[in-house]
Amino acid sequence: MNEFLAGSTFFGVLFTLLAYYAGVLLKKKLKHPLCNPILIAILLVIAFLIVFDVDYETYNAGAKYLSYFLTPATVCLAIPLYEQIRLLKDNWKAIIAGILSGVLTSILVVFAFSLLFGFDHAQYVTFLPKSITTAIGMGVVEELGGYVSIAVAVIILTGVVGNVLGETVFSVFRITEPVARGIGLGTSAHAIGTARAMELGEVEGAMSSLSIVTAGLITVILAPMFAGLL
Repeated sequence: MNEFLAGSTFFGVLFTLLAYYAGVLLKKKLKHPLCNPILIAILLVIAFLIVFDVDYETYNAGAKYLSYFLTPATVCLAIPLYEQIRLLKDNWKAIIAGILSGVLTSILVVFAFSLLFGFDHAQYVTFLPKSITTAIGMGVVEELGGYVSIAVAVIILTGVVGNVLGETVFSVFRITEPVARGIGLGTSAHAIGTARAMELGEVEGAMSSLSIVTAGLITVILAPMFAGLL
């Protein structure tokens, strides 16, 4: 199987897309929060690699081309933000305060848990950008000397958890304001959370899109400062 995949340049891309499509179909049929297409795709790919004893490097030789679309996909999130630009102007103080508090909370929680579990510097900085989009988080971790491959997994897991549990959290704490819901999902669960925010409404999607970019920029500035604490 490894030899077959090594000779097939785009098999990794094709299988990944099919796995994601299977997740989309499953979510439409069952309509359960745990049936997240990205989570389903991840589990299917892992199962495939284990069952057929395929090396990750062999699979990634083709699947890596999907990562080229991360940056342009993130930039495209500016479209729903532009459509809600007046809402941004009317609430910019509250929006910036919400995003900043979310970023600081994420970083401080990582710092506290690093002290609690005795992480070394490399492990600590690997978790610092867990709540920002992969395209930015990979660069931050690499610059700070962390483990990029682990950081990618942590970022994706954070997004999936936010996507699955976000609406439940809103219900428990009775958060009904669309702007607040969008900021919460975008700041804590980046692009994967934004996908859920867009399902909730146009305002939620626009605010979540803004949060991705702003939270990423703030993290780029703050992460090196906090990295020196451990």
